[in-house]
Amino acid sequence: MIKPTKNNFNPLPLEPLLIVISGPSGVGKDSVLEKMKTRGLPFHFVVTATTRVPRPEEVHGVDYFFLSNDEFADMINNDELLEYAIVYNDYKGIPKAQVRKALASGKDVVMRIDVQGAETIRGLAEDALLIFLTTETEDELVRRLERRSTETPEDLNLRIATARKELEKIENFDYVVPNKEDQLEKTVEIIEAIIKAEHHRVEQRKVNL
Repeated sequence: MIKPTKNNFNPLPLEPLLIVISGPSGVGKDSVLEKMKTRGLPFHFVVTATTRVPRPEEVHGVDYFFLSNDEFADMINNDELLEYAIVYNDYKGIPKAQVRKALASGKDVVMRIDVQGAETIRGLAEDALLIFLTTETEDELVRRLERRSTETPEDLNLRIATARKELEKIENFDYVVPNKEDQLEKTVEIIEAIIKAEHHRVEQRKVNL
C-alpha cells in the first residue's frame, strides 16, 4: 500500500497557447475558424489587418481590419505587426498589441495565417502551436480552388502553384489535420482535442512575444 505524503501534488497553472491555423488557400481555414467561434470556445480569435477590398458579407473589425495601403504602411513603420506579407497582391498582417493583450489575460490565442506567416511566427515564438490544415489529396485541393470560381484563370493558376509549394512545408508544423469534404465538425473536434492535449503536457509551451 502506498502511503500518502505530506506534499500534495499541485499542478502548475495552464500557460496560454498561441495557436496558428495555417495551410494552403482552399483548405477551409476561414470555415474552420467560423465553426470554432460558434462553439463558444474560450479563445481569442485574432482579427487580421489587410489591404484587401472587403467582400460584400465581410465586416470591418470582425472578419478583418480593412486598411488602406498608407494605413498599413504606418503599422509597419510603427512596428505594430508581429508579421506581415504580401498575399496574392494584398498585404496581410497580425496586430502585435492584440495578441499580447489576449495572452496576458490568460486566453489561448488563435490566429489564421498563411504558411509563410506561420514560419515567421515560429521564429518569433518557438513554443507557438502550429497546426497545418489540408485536404485528403492534392487533387482535392485543386478541385476546391477551381470550384470557388472567385479568381481569374491567371490568379487561379497562381493559387494552385502556391498551394503545391506550401504542401511541402508540412514538416515545419506540429500537427496536420485533413479538413475532409463535408466533415467540418469533425475537423474542429480534432483541433479542439489537440489544444486540450497540449494543455496537459508536463512541460507546457511558454510563449514570449
